[in-house]
Amino acid sequence: MYPKTKKMIQQLIEDEVIPGASFGFITTNERLEYHAGSATILPKREAIKENQVYDIASLTKVILTTTIFLQLWQEEKIDPDDKVSRYLTDFTDQKVTLRHLLTHTSGIEGYISNRNTLSASELREAILHLPVGKLFEKEVRYTDIGFILLGFIIEAIEKDSLDNVFTGRISGPLNLTDSSYHPRDKQACAPTEMDPKRGMIRGDVHDPKAYILGNHCGSAGLFATLTDCLTFSQMMLNRGELNRKRILNEKTVLSLLKDWTPNGKLNRSLGWDIKTKGSKNYLFHTGFTGTFIILDILQKTAFVFLSNRVHPTNDNKSDYLNQRDRLVDCYLAEKETMKNQIDFRRSKSDE
Repeated sequence: MYPKTKKMIQQLIEDEVIPGASFGFITTNERLEYHAGSATILPKREAIKENQVYDIASLTKVILTTTIFLQLWQEEKIDPDDKVSRYLTDFTDQKVTLRHLLTHTSGIEGYISNRNTLSASELREAILHLPVGKLFEKEVRYTDIGFILLGFIIEAIEKDSLDNVFTGRISGPLNLTDSSYHPRDKQACAPTEMDPKRGMIRGDVHDPKAYILGNHCGSAGLFATLTDCLTFSQMMLNRGELNRKRILNEKTVLSLLKDWTPNGKLNRSLGWDIKTKGSKNYLFHTGFTGTFIILDILQKTAFVFLSNRVHPTNDNKSDYLNQRDRLVDCYLAEKETMKNQIDFRRSKSDE
């Protein structure tokens, strides 16, 4: 299945764009997992294991933060058009709503001087007082700040840490046994970057703000396996339910296929990016460490890709981003070809 897509991933490994990858596909009647290449290059080369754990970076935004927000919205505890200041009284701007945070249209300017030297409480205070710039509502400017604020809001409503909320609402019901902020075995994790101060990062989060905020960060911080990410994706393809556990309402999942930006023209949903091909909308999200998920909710297909492309350095960023976009396009084209072939065979059998 998807031979061109698999061949392209193998080429990325051979060209040393990524050390290796765990990736999988879901179709209407199959769920397939693949592992190729190396988990580590330095200090020594290690092959990828079947249960390889990855720092999934910004996939945290959709697997954890967005999904919990949607649950709270269903429970009428929260609304996309609520002001951020309603839940975070120290937040200085009175215009910004949760919709702005979820669609990256808040215009919040994210620069924080001496960020990496701050404590968790100091960083939180700095984030709450960031200014809103001229791009408010006008453009999508992808940042981590909005989802860090959403994490703070979830904790304020639930009166618990994000990791505990995630366990109770998502990972527990879905049996995502290897998804957490704190991996049980750091050596089971694919390492990320060789940092001048932290050394080779392995089993600790790569993202600087998430490293400081720990399990209170809604933008990054989760570690997970391919199996767990595919299970989450299957729940989404089933329109919110898996193994008789209802995580989201069907209406909620389907609502994600529309543009939720303030003017309805900027191609972002609640939490998810909307990738449009022809007349079709796909839910899409990426992670800085070399991860992505793409979901076709209506046709019930998915492609999950996990890598540690920042290992041992982040020097390949521009090359990786170009190749990643080509990989996604290759998959979508191959998927459409397969669908057309199936439809043709069905039409012939009906004659």
